Amino acid sequence: MGLLIAIVVGCVLGLIFGINAPIIPYTYSGYLAIAIVAALDSVFGGITSVLNKKFDMKIFVSGFFGNAILSILLTYLGEKLNVDIYLAAIVVFVGRMFTNLSIIRRYYIDKWSQKKQEKEDENKQKTV
Repeated sequence: MGLLIAIVVGCVLGLIFGINAPIIPYTYSGYLAIAIVAALDSVFGGITSVLNKKFDMKIFVSGFFGNAILSILLTYLGEKLNVDIYLAAIVVFVGRMFTNLSIIRRYYIDKWSQKKQEKEDENKQKTV
């Protein structure tokens, strides 16, 4: 229930800030896009580490900001060299996001399967 409330509050705040936010110039949109991809990679990694019971807030925060800053710097360097270096960062971050998403998906499918199996076993014991 608390998670649902947090999601609703986050969506409402995002809507309020999104409507009132200034439009980002095209010049900076590439930087913002790569920073968002890097931050999402950190979020999916954090969720995965929570499920594996290995979450550490210091590692999460340093990875969140470190990945975002590094990706912005790579984008800036690539822009100065006239080479799309940011594509390498996107490939790595998106690849890690899909890997973490598959771990999260498997975790919840296994959990759902175990619950289903427990209910079936419980129903068998009641009928015997």
